[in-house]
Amino acid sequence: MLRHLDILVADHHPIFAEGIRSLLSNSKEGEFSFHIKGVAVNGSQVEEYLDNSQPDLFLLDPDLPDAEGLKIVASVKQSGPKTRVLILNGSVDPLQIQAAFRAGADGYMLKSGTHEELLKAVGELAEGRTYVGRGLMPFATQQEADGLSPEIRFARQYQLTKREIEILKLIGQALTNKEIAERIFISDQTASVHRKNIMRKLGVNSTGALIKLAFENHLV
Repeated sequence: MLRHLDILVADHHPIFAEGIRSLLSNSKEGEFSFHIKGVAVNGSQVEEYLDNSQPDLFLLDPDLPDAEGLKIVASVKQSGPKTRVLILNGSVDPLQIQAAFRAGADGYMLKSGTHEELLKAVGELAEGRTYVGRGLMPFATQQEADGLSPEIRFARQYQLTKREIEILKLIGQALTNKEIAERIFISDQTASVHRKNIMRKLGVNSTGALIKLAFENHLV
């Protein structure tokens, strides 16, 4: 027997919100069928809906007008702790994604995702699990991240490879490209390319800034 789940969709683009309604209204995922009980385009409409009903699932774009960003997630959790919240957004910024989970979100996926991914996401949340969309940071919650070493957290946050972390540690020791190349048996040119890629990923433009980040994140 299918379990019916009530869903509130909140997005400041009415066409997108109605598109989600259309996609889910006649869809099923595993044991669940979905019923869109409300579509909100601003924070006031969300509050009005929540005053009268508690959805099983809440699909939210945190950029809603008059909603104070992710604060709306905390409000939803306070008024209905059993409501599962899926953030639908366009940002791939790891810090913003982590902020969403810290605020109480149960899942995060990109608006560019497919219909199939949306069904998978709402199905995972309905089953009580956490969902992190394709192409996003590989750890879902701060609780999971807390169990990792500073090195792994840092690597995952900035999507650094094992080789890049290895080279960043050596940069943190103030080694030149030639010294790094000799240490790990690569060419000077390859070491230089790695250094440039690390700078790009970390958003810095100097060796001094790399050394500073290496020390601040306990890599040396």
